[in-house]
Amino acid sequence: MRKPTIIDYSLLCFLALIWSSAFFNIKIATESFGPVTIAFLRVFLASIPLIILCNIKNIKIEVFSKDWYWFALIGFVNLVIPFFFISYGIKAVQSNLAAILMSSTPLTSTILGHYFTKNEKFNLIKTIGVLIGFSGIVYLFSDNILINENNFYSALLILLGATGYVVGGVLTLKISNKRNENVTTSICIWASIILLPLTMIFEQPWNSTPNTLSIISVVYLGLVSTGLAWLLRFSILKKNGLIFQSQVSFLIPIFGIILGYIFLKELITPKIIVSVVLVLVGIYLAKKSND
Repeated sequence: MRKPTIIDYSLLCFLALIWSSAFFNIKIATESFGPVTIAFLRVFLASIPLIILCNIKNIKIEVFSKDWYWFALIGFVNLVIPFFFISYGIKAVQSNLAAILMSSTPLTSTILGHYFTKNEKFNLIKTIGVLIGFSGIVYLFSDNILINENNFYSALLILLGATGYVVGGVLTLKISNKRNENVTTSICIWASIILLPLTMIFEQPWNSTPNTLSIISVVYLGLVSTGLAWLLRFSILKKNGLIFQSQVSFLIPIFGIILGYIFLKELITPKIIVSVVLVLVGIYLAKKSND
């Protein structure tokens, strides 16, 4: 892998900004759309640029191949569950909380990596990092200004949604011999197939009259925060590797807080700041131990 340049770091920040912007856009989208509809539109719209990319690069999309059940399972665990839980939970909490809770994914990955991979075992520094990071998440739940008995379970759903991303990543190891573009496109298509009938049965979005901002937000979520973000992630991975790309996890909670304040005037409490610092220190230690 080449040594990162200013352009590479700029693209990494841009990727973090795109992923961070998803949270306040989900909040806006919930004003007009139900969580199942939001999840469906995200994966359906994201499939479009991914399919185009695969065609341009002559990459075979194996969505209905003999390994279809892996794509379907990963699509359900890695996309359907997280997108639904996050959309459902974020309606009752601030979007900046979702950004912080989602930053727990590197910590959860560290735990699962110990049990499901051969070269990512726990050591003292990694264990301390995980404990510090999750102490930040626990501390965030003690912020009674933002999380109370009315939205506690909504915040918990977002945290579970974040875990879905990690479990989906572990499952992806089962088909690690396949191209990233093929895998991502295939799981997006399967997630769309799973969510379409659920959307029609439970929410019937065609009966609603969404406002303009919600429509813009849900289109942005699909094409940019999901579709374009994955394409940009592929580019960074290919040029700079996984370790460099994983640094995006340090930026997402910071950008999420800033964007939530700018666009939705969300509160930034002292406990939010402390929680973010603890989570980032935990992520740093967990990742540093791999160097």
